[in-house]
Amino acid sequence: MMILVTGGSGSGKSAFAEDCVLACGEKKRIYIATMYPFDQESKKRVLRHRKMRAGKGFDTEECYVGLKNVQIPSDCTVLLECMSNLTANEIFREDGAGEKTEDEILQGVERLKNQAEDLIIVTNEIFSEGASYEEETENYRRVLGNINRRLARMADTVAEVVYGIPVYHKKGEDFCEKSVE
Repeated sequence: MMILVTGGSGSGKSAFAEDCVLACGEKKRIYIATMYPFDQESKKRVLRHRKMRAGKGFDTEECYVGLKNVQIPSDCTVLLECMSNLTANEIFREDGAGEKTEDEILQGVERLKNQAEDLIIVTNEIFSEGASYEEETENYRRVLGNINRRLARMADTVAEVVYGIPVYHKKGEDFCEKSVE
């Protein structure tokens, strides 16, 4: 089963995604962390997410680029957080995929989907504002948008978390029914 979870900053999408993982049962839980802690703000965010996961039985695998190289056990539940960071890393880091970001990431997701029993992916909704940005940022938004659309087609369930409430855009029959508290 694959679940795509999206939402704006502070929407509760991370907590909802973790609840989905917990609802999937007692399988091995792997958290694929994609945020490279490059400044104080990102380091604080990493610490906050680690505290959220504490005691939930996650093994953490850091993956800033090269998702297709991650090896996981076949009977596990994977939480990949977050696609927005992974996309930025692949586009902007020297060791990233650059112009091949979309294909590289989707190959990695396909590989994870084939390896894991359950895959939950968190991404950000950054497209509703009407602002325009410099070319480099617009390219990032275009690539992330393409990835998100393709992930939504691949996913059994797509949920957008708004003010802590999941809104389902696509709902698979085997979805782990557990609401955000």
